[in-house]
Amino acid sequence: MLSRVANNLIWMNRYMERGYSVLNLLKVNYSAHQDSPDLFPWTPIINNYCGSDSGFSSENSIECINHMIFNLDNQNSIINLVTRSRENARSVQEHIPRELWLGINSYYLYLTKPELPNKLYQEDPVVFLDRLLNHQLLYYGKIDITQERGSAYYFMDIGKFLERVIQISDLASMKLKEIAKTSDALERSFLWKNFLLSIGAYQLYLKKYKSTFQEDFIIKLIFQEQLFPKSLYYCVNKLSRHINQLIQTNELVNNDLEFLLGKLQSTIQYTTIESINEQGLTNFIASIKNDITNISLSINNVYFSNQS
Repeated sequence: MLSRVANNLIWMNRYMERGYSVLNLLKVNYSAHQDSPDLFPWTPIINNYCGSDSGFSSENSIECINHMIFNLDNQNSIINLVTRSRENARSVQEHIPRELWLGINSYYLYLTKPELPNKLYQEDPVVFLDRLLNHQLLYYGKIDITQERGSAYYFMDIGKFLERVIQISDLASMKLKEIAKTSDALERSFLWKNFLLSIGAYQLYLKKYKSTFQEDFIIKLIFQEQLFPKSLYYCVNKLSRHINQLIQTNELVNNDLEFLLGKLQSTIQYTTIESINEQGLTNFIASIKNDITNISLSINNVYFSNQS
């Protein structure tokens, strides 16, 4: 497969995965902010996705959601992410099902309706965000049902799981900074719950541990749970599987990818809770982010143009 095609498939999925993560975070933080604006401010989210020098500053929920969805100057706004995903999809239409292309295009046309931003101010924001999340879920469903399991699918999955590891790591880092600011046990519990909700792990946590929010249990679930599709263990295993399949079919040159993936897999799988606590969760997350960045760069430097 031509490197340009593979590059577009990877980034098509990376942009959509980032958009899904942003929308989930907006929905969860909106509800939490309504109950406790001091404990769940918007500024950390804006700074994480837009940069602290973006010039946008507000604690008004609707203004922040509007900025994260419709602002064209914000490179991580939903409208920009979907636009870039659509551009990549359009250039690889011969490699993806027609249903998938039509779904992305429909999502783009919906987002660019002139009257849509006004609806955010007129409707319940949760209902509004759910409507956008449904477009994202339809996108994933169409890939699962209609995309043939070949090199195109593997490159798309590489994009999805690379982005998912980055998003979960960034979100964990952001939440840890907030948790470090309080020593109140109840506030810390609320913050951990908010983190679990933001990545769709809340229900699984209650089902698996049936306990109050304990940091060690949360770390084990998010980083080492084998069957949870948002855990780092699961994501890195998927990355390794698809990259190895592409290497075996000569669609991808090894170029130390197997070594980097093996190193990251071992770090996540075999690092004990005691070891994580000893080095500090923030440092542990930083090492994972560094490893996943090296894997991404290893792919980009050999085959693909860099995007952001």
